[in-house]
Amino acid sequence: MTGPKTNERPGTRATLRGYHMSASKARVVLNLIRNEDVNTAREILAGTTREAADVIGKVLASAVANAVNNDGLNAEELFVSAAYADEGITMKRFTPRARGRAGKIRKRACHITVIVSRLDEDRLEVLRSQRSAQATASRSRRVATSRRRADQTASLNKRETAAAEVAENEAREAEDRLDEELEIESFDNESGAIGASEDLASEESDATDVSETPDVDDTTDEELDETSKNDTVSEDTTEETN
Repeated sequence: MTGPKTNERPGTRATLRGYHMSASKARVVLNLIRNEDVNTAREILAGTTREAADVIGKVLASAVANAVNNDGLNAEELFVSAAYADEGITMKRFTPRARGRAGKIRKRACHITVIVSRLDEDRLEVLRSQRSAQATASRSRRVATSRRRADQTASLNKRETAAAEVAENEAREAEDRLDEELEIESFDNESGAIGASEDLASEESDATDVSETPDVDDTTDEELDETSKNDTVSEDTTEETN
């Protein structure tokens, strides 16, 4: 017994008619999403680089919107029950070839149809369990990522704090060395000033002593003159006595 005809398949459908693409190119992408749930089909189409993926994604979104708005179904419980592409009109064009001949150009078109239906209970249970497991794994990854980021931030803060402490210690040591150098320099300056004042005082005392000391040469000459006079007087007295 043959299956149901394409126009008699159950579910909510959306059709794009007369799209300028060959049916064979569209079927390559439609084969990827057939019998997949809506979320998985969207992910597959988002990761496909073919031109038909964008168009089929829009048709799929239209089918889901029809199922939600017209039939009152839940979008999370839908899957792609059927997806096919039929041949559309073919526009015939010609291009000139050698020796007066003409080459055929066939501009093909297709009709893309996507049908979505509600999953049965068994598949819904499996899908829900898979989604819960994925949510748990995603939550665990987020928690691990946040903890790792917090640890990295804490370690970075520790390194920054340690670097700041080292820089502060170095600055404090530099200030201490500068203070010591300034103290040594001030002590040297004070010592030099004291020595200079002592030298100046000693020079002034020497000058005072020199000014108060009598002239030794003059005194000696005067004493010699008086001595010679006394000797002369004594000789004269001796002669008179004789």
